Amino acid sequence: MNYAEAEKLLKSCGQEHVLAYWKKLAKDERRDLLAQVAALDPKSLKRCAAALKTGGDTFDSSKGTAPKVAELAGAERAKAVAAGEKELRAGRVAALLVAGGQGSRLGYDGPKGCYSIGPITGAPLFYFHARKILARTIRYGAPIPFYVMTSEANDAATQRCFEENDFFGLNPKDVFFFTQGMWPGMTKEGKIILDAPGHVFMSPDGHGGLLAALKRSGALDDMKARGIKSVFFFQVDNPLVEIADPAFIGYHVLQKSEYSLKLCAKRDPFEKVGMPMQFGSSYRMVEYSEMTKEQCLRKAGKNLYFRYGSPAIHVFDRAFLAREAAKAMPLHLAFKKIPFVEDGALIKPTEPNGYKFEKFIFDILPNAKRAAFLAFEPKDEFSPVKNAEGSDSPATCQADLQAKWAKWLAAIGVKVPKGIPIEIDPVYALDATDLQKVGLALGSE
Repeated sequence: MNYAEAEKLLKSCGQEHVLAYWKKLAKDERRDLLAQVAALDPKSLKRCAAALKTGGDTFDSSKGTAPKVAELAGAERAKAVAAGEKELRAGRVAALLVAGGQGSRLGYDGPKGCYSIGPITGAPLFYFHARKILARTIRYGAPIPFYVMTSEANDAATQRCFEENDFFGLNPKDVFFFTQGMWPGMTKEGKIILDAPGHVFMSPDGHGGLLAALKRSGALDDMKARGIKSVFFFQVDNPLVEIADPAFIGYHVLQKSEYSLKLCAKRDPFEKVGMPMQFGSSYRMVEYSEMTKEQCLRKAGKNLYFRYGSPAIHVFDRAFLAREAAKAMPLHLAFKKIPFVEDGALIKPTEPNGYKFEKFIFDILPNAKRAAFLAFEPKDEFSPVKNAEGSDSPATCQADLQAKWAKWLAAIGVKVPKGIPIEIDPVYALDATDLQKVGLALGSE
């Protein structure tokens, strides 16, 4: 793209001020700015500016009802596990990790997935995810391709982490990295913000940007070529997650669902999690901020009526993702403090001054022809690493990991003294049954 082409594109959407400092820019700064402009989509820019006038996509949750949430047990669980194992053995399951965040809130300079969480080895978050996938691959004799969505900020460092650790034992051919999209920040008036004379302020487009990124990168085509039917989605900060859990995969398949969600009981009525609600024949994820106090406190017997929240553990039908990737997703606005240039000087505001635009993956839930919801025990599968201290911190996560492993050991008659650290490689054992098998094998030698 040259200057004339950039000027024409920007004028078409009222953003020609992006070139205001052109004459003062060095050659490399001009090149980089033109590259940024070339990546801008006029249609999307106009949509963002229009969203500022309407306040983005809002929703009235007052008519929502609680959906049916399954709790698998006994024969029903066995049936789901058998169906899930069939899919895994046939190689029809993929794992999809959202890993675009940095570890800045943890005081770590790098991708959050590289953050050390192993209680003994100090292994990173990526280690536990990759080793679980490898363990399932070994158990079922078929590859589980691993799609990792990074961001522009951490893509190189993430790939380097995998390379330096020999992909944690996975076949590199089965690991697919791709980056999420970036959108420019805007003022209240809908003008693109420059954070340097020759640079547009950009921010990630949210986990909902996953769909466009999957399509743009060729990941969706790769899934189709591999014969993938079910895509297990999870986030990088939760090392307790049971990746490609056969029961969940099987339940999803048996229900002929296009979008299935694992849900856990909220810790309190006002916990900041999204909650699925039913509206007629369709479903929608409702943010805690969209609910009234009365809705949050509503009871159904001894439990909350809207009891279950979403920790972002999903299974998608691959064809459903492909269908939704061709559509425009709803926009969500976030009013933030964004550095900006004024008269050529950089100003760092002390109050919010601009908007970031995000897309949320659960906004495609209403479009699913069939959806399914499965309850799980959070102590077994959910302990995110979000804060440096306090709740949802490395300390609480490591404690939950060790409690889970100690529970497995206790199930086979091994009691671990209090204070003794535990760490189990997922390839060594994915559950107590695996530990029992290993113990029997060792005992027979």
